[in-house]
Amino acid sequence: MKKFIVLYMAKSEDFKKMMEGMKQVTEEAQKTSMEEWKSWAEGAGMVDMGAGLGKTKKVTSEGASDIGNEIGGYSFIEAESHDAAAEKMKDSPHFTMMPGGWIELMEVMPM
Repeated sequence: MKKFIVLYMAKSEDFKKMMEGMKQVTEEAQKTSMEEWKSWAEGAGMVDMGAGLGKTKKVTSEGASDIGNEIGGYSFIEAESHDAAAEKMKDSPHFTMMPGGWIELMEVMPM
């Protein structure tokens, strides 16, 4: 099996809107959403659910600066191929939470 990093993507303004909306969501609705994610992840063969991501710092030899990006979170999945991994992502809850969002998959190369 190959291992892939799953990046949950959307426009940064869409993530901001979602985070504002989360302030209105009840604790029960949050639990239901997490259960949906867990159930989907088990069925998809997720090996690490990962987490959501916060603010970004770009670090170079010149120093560090705050930047924005389109990555909202990550997970790790195993699949036989890149195409098989992509197929597993088609029904991700990410698309319900983030209409207009997308997922990027990159193979984790063995060292």
